Formats: sequence, structure tokens, C-alpha cells
Amino acid sequence: MIDRSTFWIVVPLLAIGTYLIRFSFLGTLGNRPLPPWLTRALKFTAVAILPALVAPGVLWPAATGGQTDPARLMAAVVTLATGIATRNTLAAIAAGAATLYAMLALVG
Repeated sequence: MIDRSTFWIVVPLLAIGTYLIRFSFLGTLGNRPLPPWLTRALKFTAVAILPALVAPGVLWPAATGGQTDPARLMAAVVTLATGIATRNTLAAIAAGAATLYAMLALVG
């Protein structure tokens, strides 16, 4: 565990750092229009975040000690295929979850 004095030094420093990072973008550009190339690039931020969050859990899951397993790969493939085919997020999530549970029951 971290000792109490180190904790109370680190927490305010992290808060200040987070504030400065956000202010560097919002404070300096908040009242000006963004360049068109930056606006186009920012549209893809949300689309890039979800795969970045999911990929480690599929490729190196903690449940298997970091080893890739067929159940999670199959669930990811079914989720992606369902999402592309139906354009429905909830259907893709449901299909992926059903596939994961079915594969874990079959493979173990």
C-alpha cells in the first residue's frame, strides 16, 4: 500500500495535471472554430476507443492468464459480423455474449 503522505501528494498533482491537459485543448481552442482536417479526425475518436478497450480483453484475457483462447476470439468475430450485418449495437452485443457463453460451455 502507498503511505498516506505520498497519496496526498500524488492526488493533487494528478488533479492539476488532468486539469492542465484538458485546459490546453479546451481553454486555448474553446472559442475558435477547429480546422476542417481536425474536425474530420475527431469524428473517429469514439469509433477508435471501443476497439482499443476491447482488444486486450480478447487477445490477452486475464481469465486465461493472458493466453488467447478460441471462445473469446469467436465471440469477437460474431460480434463484429453481427454489428456490420445489422448495424445494431445491442444485437451485436447480445450475439457476442451468447457466443461467448456457448463457447465457454463447449470448450471450457
